[in-house]
Amino acid sequence: MNKKVAVILSGCGVYDGSEIYESVATLLRLDQRGAQVQCFAPNIAQMHVVNHLTGEEMPETRNVLVEAARLARGDIKDLREANADDFDALIVPGGFGAAKNLSDFAKNGAACSVLPDVLSVAQAFAKAGKPVGLICIAPAMAVQIFGPGVVCTLGHDDDPAAAAVREMGAEHKACEVTDIIEDSERKLVTTPAYMLAQSISDAASGIYKLVDRVLEMTAEA
Repeated sequence: MNKKVAVILSGCGVYDGSEIYESVATLLRLDQRGAQVQCFAPNIAQMHVVNHLTGEEMPETRNVLVEAARLARGDIKDLREANADDFDALIVPGGFGAAKNLSDFAKNGAACSVLPDVLSVAQAFAKAGKPVGLICIAPAMAVQIFGPGVVCTLGHDDDPAAAAVREMGAEHKACEVTDIIEDSERKLVTTPAYMLAQSISDAASGIYKLVDRVLEMTAEA
């Protein structure tokens, strides 16, 4: 297929960075489909560092780009180097890093803001009419990227996160973990992944559909 896809990571680890299974499933499916991938991450300090064994915050600091490099096997660039003109699509895996490092949704909910570098890159894809895939909690940034009225999913309608995106102005649609929600007008595809997943297979089922649909959309007029 030879499509070029940018992937924005937010660290390494579900509680303070990119969800590892979601990121790997995304990168695996892109590779299976023959896409050329470049990972990016903001060169900033994480909001905080969480001990993934105990779930407790740790008294140290880590860099989002350095941590995300673990997932990308070192093949990653500073997000400031990303140019939408060089790619056909953008995908952002979930994990709390999307709500703590790429945005402050975890802290501020419906009053959240998106990191300026993330917002400018994502909006450049949107403005160019290039497809965007947002996974798990990453759709919490959809309104800032696409504006009110954007259609997306965070899984179940009664989830507090879903209520927050509705408050921001999104049209939230319930979605099972194995499926995707598409906003065809804005070329946005979302899937719940670990908002609902009980296993890596659960998460991968929806992520594979999202990747496939994003790649299909790159060929549509």
